[in-house]
Amino acid sequence: MTPEVGPSAGAGVAYGIDIGGTKVLGVALGASDRILFTARRPTPAAASNTTDSIGRSVAQAVADVVAQLDAQLDRPTDSAAAPQLPPVIGVGAPGMVDRAGRLRFSPNLPQAHGLNWHELLSERLPERHFVIENDANFATLAEHRLGAAQGYSHVLMVTLGTGIGGGAIVDGRLSVGGHGYAGEIGHMVVDPAGPPCPCGRRGCWERYASGGGLGLLAREAAMAGRLPAVTALAGGDPESVRGEDVTAAAMAGDADAKQVIEQVGWWVGFGLANLACVLDPSCIILGGGLIAAADLWLSATRAAYAELVEGGSLREPVPIVPAAFGEQAGAVGAALAARHGGLWS
Repeated sequence: MTPEVGPSAGAGVAYGIDIGGTKVLGVALGASDRILFTARRPTPAAASNTTDSIGRSVAQAVADVVAQLDAQLDRPTDSAAAPQLPPVIGVGAPGMVDRAGRLRFSPNLPQAHGLNWHELLSERLPERHFVIENDANFATLAEHRLGAAQGYSHVLMVTLGTGIGGGAIVDGRLSVGGHGYAGEIGHMVVDPAGPPCPCGRRGCWERYASGGGLGLLAREAAMAGRLPAVTALAGGDPESVRGEDVTAAAMAGDADAKQVIEQVGWWVGFGLANLACVLDPSCIILGGGLIAAADLWLSATRAAYAELVEGGSLREPVPIVPAAFGEQAGAVGAALAARHGGLWS
């Protein structure tokens, strides 16, 4: 986390930017917490596979998105009007982001370890102030303050994308841990003999319960000859099967594809049951790209959770629900944090 920078004076407007694997998404949030407008651009491929090249490419993409938001912002045209400071900016980045805005570790972006997001962004936007945090923490903040987790003091949020991220609200406050790294729940090991994970270990939860996990399980099934319709969508090559192919086949009614997606849903529920033993949430929010296909797997998740959680039916029921903000949750939370100068209760 970055040091507190104070609230925005830009007529109550704050910007939130979410750095994702495929896109950099920005929102301008008004004083009434309404999304005024959005901007995006594809996450760029670096000119070379080095930390410096990757950092500079992504930082420029963030600056481009900020410029798009600035161009849409309604500024006073009366020269006598009091000048307004530009909106402060919250930036959500994947992985373990420390309190200085440095990326310590990101399993799915190993080339970027050591990047100082604050320095890189300040070079391109020297007059602006930033709050930089893990993207899932920002998404959790958005859902707790404005979305599906409103009114709950104990919340677990799980973002299911290429990997798995997460955040926790404990006693009404976002819990980030002693160094800012709390919520890396995708790297909870669920099978020590399982498939290798980009983090360097084996059998991490995200190898089974994420979008990447869906692709992995589907390729295994396809190579065993169990997913002919999915393999056909992948051009006939089982090793080319992606999670998107499984989802498309399942939505078209293919029973084998549905079974694989339900298997992923079971793994999601398995992990939630383990986390409930630690956090005892009163509400569980599921977000990320995989939530777009929730109709295919969410019932399996809820059933697995109910079966596997300690105490089972003797516990109070816990709602397991989709995130309200979808892909915009991280950007909305980033804007909220920017307005308040950092994460707050």
